[in-house]
Amino acid sequence: MKYTVASEEIAGSEEFRHLSTIEGIAVDLRYATADNFVGRDLYSPFDCAWLHRDAALALEKVVAYLAERRPGAKALVLDALRPQRVQQQLWDALDGTDLQMYLANPERGSIHSFGMALDITILDEEGRELDMGTGFDDLTERSHPKLEPELLARGEITEQHIANRQLLRDAMFQAGFHGINTEWWHFDCGDRAVVRETFRRVL
Repeated sequence: MKYTVASEEIAGSEEFRHLSTIEGIAVDLRYATADNFVGRDLYSPFDCAWLHRDAALALEKVVAYLAERRPGAKALVLDALRPQRVQQQLWDALDGTDLQMYLANPERGSIHSFGMALDITILDEEGRELDMGTGFDDLTERSHPKLEPELLARGEITEQHIANRQLLRDAMFQAGFHGINTEWWHFDCGDRAVVRETFRRVL
């Protein structure tokens, strides 16, 4: 496999930055806990609190934007670097179900596995997660940004949910991240095709 690096080796690489070096964020990596759709810790014993340096720099722009637009609010990182071996476990957990549509095929590679994607939300001034209408890893249509007008019309989400999601999108988009149609919490840093072609995948 072209351009790969083992999870165990990235701590010594200048390509990656640890989340602890980014000021003004909170971190709760859900795949390092049982609080995810698989229901178990998928990361231990590995430290997955890493991003590619390009994504880390962009995340610092998110921090600055929130400090200006909503003082007291804070970005909460739910997932950052997700090694290839974990992406395979997630893929296998949904094998044979329609829910695999929510995951990148490990053969192609999740942008998370390059350290160039974030799952993220926002904490309010009291340290509580903003209500986005669903929780993280809610694999239903209510998580789909593309369907928000329809969901609002049906009463499945509220104007406040959309406003909270829009604050997150505004913060991410101005920093160079791109959202996807099916998960309000997921953002890629840069063009997926370019990332897959030119960045190293973490195994």
